[in-house]
Amino acid sequence: MSNVAITGKGMSNKQRTVWKKVQKRWQLYLLLLIPLIYIIVFAYVPMGGLVIAFKKYDFSKGIFGSPWVGLANFEKFISSYKFGMVLKNTLTISLYSLLTFPIAIIFALLLNAFPMRRYKKVIQTTTYIPHFISTVVMVGLIFQLLNNRTGMFGSLYTFFTGSSAPNLLAEGEYFKHLYVWSGVWQGTGYSSIIYIAALAGVDPSLHEAGRIDGASRFQLVRYIDFPSILPTVSIMLILAIGNIMNVGFEKVLLMQNSLNMNYSEIISTYVYKVGLASGINDFSLSTAISMFNSVINFILLIAANTISKKVSGNRIF
Repeated sequence: MSNVAITGKGMSNKQRTVWKKVQKRWQLYLLLLIPLIYIIVFAYVPMGGLVIAFKKYDFSKGIFGSPWVGLANFEKFISSYKFGMVLKNTLTISLYSLLTFPIAIIFALLLNAFPMRRYKKVIQTTTYIPHFISTVVMVGLIFQLLNNRTGMFGSLYTFFTGSSAPNLLAEGEYFKHLYVWSGVWQGTGYSSIIYIAALAGVDPSLHEAGRIDGASRFQLVRYIDFPSILPTVSIMLILAIGNIMNVGFEKVLLMQNSLNMNYSEIISTYVYKVGLASGINDFSLSTAISMFNSVINFILLIAANTISKKVSGNRIF
């Protein structure tokens, strides 16, 4: 009994200590409350609506009054003639984008090893700027630059070859290249921030010891810098794999046209068209497709986390 009483008293004291800390820093917890409410309202509360994926939604009957159809909506999507096309396009663009993952790491390593500090800051700032260009403006730039008649691409092509330039925006085969490499240009600088921050935490004495031993600049990067940021790289790679099915909806939708549709239609744009942009407005089917997409992402995230844990010991959870 005495042991129980002592343990209970200890827990009580611990609780008092935590409450005192909360009272002492209540302003910080109040600020934390704002994003917490936002996440609950816009991320968790809407999850109740996912039940319509298993129903034939009728607006007049409401979500819970609509008839239950089980997995019929999932079967409808999988048996659809567009299933193979949208899944293939989504995976193609996603895996292609994933192949560019090391570019931000290489850029961060090169920038960190750059000797001239003044120019290093200029390069850093210049490469960050494209990230803040909105998707609409970004797609507008692509259209203007790659226009086969009046754009820079068309003008240069005609100047050097003397013939009309091909319309890259109308050729479906080029869609994935335009999407991915424009994204690399826009996002590499911003994506490298986390790796540059990780490199800032590398012990300078390791570099000094390496220079004393005669290590070249490349050897310092290879044997000191890269191993130091490897845990960060592992975590970012897990997150990228777990997000592999979520191709940028806005950019793809804006770059789509009737000529490249067979190469540009992905799951997120198909969900939008089935649920809102078509005359059918099948909310149940669009919810089922979106849930299908999320389940695959979840499975990939678990698999990537498990493999990373076994191979490198780094994991998210």
